[in-house]
Amino acid sequence: MRTATPDAYFERCWGDSDDPWAHARRWSETRKYRLTVAALPRLHYGRSFEPGCGIGVLTTLLAARSDAHLAMERHERGVSATRQRCAGLPEVTVARGRIPDDWPEGAFDLIVLSEVLYYLSSGELADVLDRVEASLAPGGDLVAVHHRPTVPEHTWTGDEVHERLRQRPGWTGLSHLVEDGFVLDVLRR
Repeated sequence: MRTATPDAYFERCWGDSDDPWAHARRWSETRKYRLTVAALPRLHYGRSFEPGCGIGVLTTLLAARSDAHLAMERHERGVSATRQRCAGLPEVTVARGRIPDDWPEGAFDLIVLSEVLYYLSSGELADVLDRVEASLAPGGDLVAVHHRPTVPEHTWTGDEVHERLRQRPGWTGLSHLVEDGFVLDVLRR
């Protein structure tokens, strides 16, 4: 059993910066977000969910593809940054919360798990995957994208969490992209 990344890690990261992972400043992040959105198999979705939205850079791209997009972040600085970045996007709702505890009610046509699963404990990861299955509408899409290199503060590697995703029964793999820096999967229920 693996334990979750401690809350102190996130407090330290957010305490030092308004953009702790340089999501808005690095070309590698911009490119990864563009590839994530380009991998979406549908032009438009009704309702989408993005836990761990950080400062909302990917959120703005996903909002253009959804009627109603829920972005969630665990730290208030991220919530504030995402709200500011998405102020002109009425289809975006930003909430403070963390998965799996604050998983929202209702069904989604799209769930995007970007750079979030490798922080979870073994039990939390299993719970999140169960919640994805329960809340994804029939024919809905799951997009997962995670950093591949080993990071001491991460409970899992990106490859490990994606392997667990791909092993779940009842999912159809639509896309699988592996690069040195990240892995991206699109799965349909």
